[in-house]
Amino acid sequence: MDPTPIPDATPARRATLQASVRWGAHVVTVGGDAPVRVQSMTNTDTADAIGTAIQVRELAQAGSELVRITVDTPEAADAVPAIREQLDRMGVDVPLIGDFHYNGHTLLTRFPGCAEALSKYRINPGNVGKGAKKDLQFAQMIEVAARWNKPVRIGVNWGSLDQDLLAALMDVNAAAATPLPAPQVMYEALVRSALDSAARAVELGLEPCQVLLSCKVSGVRDLIAVYRELSRRCDHALHLGLTEAGMGTKGIVASSSALAVLLQEGIGDTIRVSLTPAPGEARTQEVVVALEVLQALGLRTFVPSVTACPGCGRTTSSVFQELAQQIDTHLRARMPQWRALYPGVESLRVAVMGCIVNGPGESRHADVGISLPGTGEQPAAPVFIDGSKRHTLRGDDIAAQFIDIVNRYIEQRWGATASR
Repeated sequence: MDPTPIPDATPARRATLQASVRWGAHVVTVGGDAPVRVQSMTNTDTADAIGTAIQVRELAQAGSELVRITVDTPEAADAVPAIREQLDRMGVDVPLIGDFHYNGHTLLTRFPGCAEALSKYRINPGNVGKGAKKDLQFAQMIEVAARWNKPVRIGVNWGSLDQDLLAALMDVNAAAATPLPAPQVMYEALVRSALDSAARAVELGLEPCQVLLSCKVSGVRDLIAVYRELSRRCDHALHLGLTEAGMGTKGIVASSSALAVLLQEGIGDTIRVSLTPAPGEARTQEVVVALEVLQALGLRTFVPSVTACPGCGRTTSSVFQELAQQIDTHLRARMPQWRALYPGVESLRVAVMGCIVNGPGESRHADVGISLPGTGEQPAAPVFIDGSKRHTLRGDDIAAQFIDIVNRYIEQRWGATASR
């Protein structure tokens, strides 16, 4: 009897409008059939043009394809052209996104250099004004975006949700024959705020493809519910991320859990992992996590993958742990050069295993794999290349020998001579 075929787990990308976020000749496409993009945000004082430019460069070098900066004061708005100029001098063409709250209409109008230097504007409809001023000030920001041909992200946030809209929906719900639970009404308010604002932006002169949407919350299940509904009701490109993921493993796990579910369903076109950095921790950690999420899901490939066993009573030595760390560090450090020298090297799969149980098998599945001896095993480490055993390493310099084998494999497979 033939086994039942297992369906392909690759998510189907939903049809979305495709936006172009550009600076000069560099264009980052978002939505449609474009890859899911990684975004990050600086935490410097934007008025410090040099410090902000340096952090933008660090984030871009780590893999962020779009970088958002806070524009909250006249001093910050005045510094944006200088930040862009500094980045251009450093050869960093990553698009900059301006994050506006409360006074964005004023800053974009008073500082045309800022409006021109930014590649995209983020507008929070809950923070553009109250009462009669809300529509006017929102319109002023959209008119500036249309004048400079800039896309915008309508970024709704449950911490700053339009309270008038929420109250109106709560009243309607209370009068219904079967009222919905309060969280459901809040979900609807988030989605409605985004969709209504997007429709108004198009009425004011933006092309539909120039409008991107987000509805950020802090709860994993809340985020999944909101984005499923938002995706069902629009074709705009969507930006994903928990609004405050938290610190350390909590933030990483929460973000990964939410993003993985949505991305696997084909929902999401840009992502950000909003980690709270520990004191002294690099801001680039949030970029690394975002890249790892996309790579783990098989949506994109950024760096060679290193498979390593967790260790058990058979692996009381720390040798395999040290080798796994060394090879991973080596691969990541060399990637800036290797991307240009060896196109496709990011798909390399390396295995560093600690004993005979799964070691040889896992090593055969990798492009290059090594099975180190576990406790009581023979002091020899077989190396497998493309599924076949090719070497057996011994001695105190196994790490150096294995790294040399990996380097030679990369050069032979992806080097210029390999394609001739």
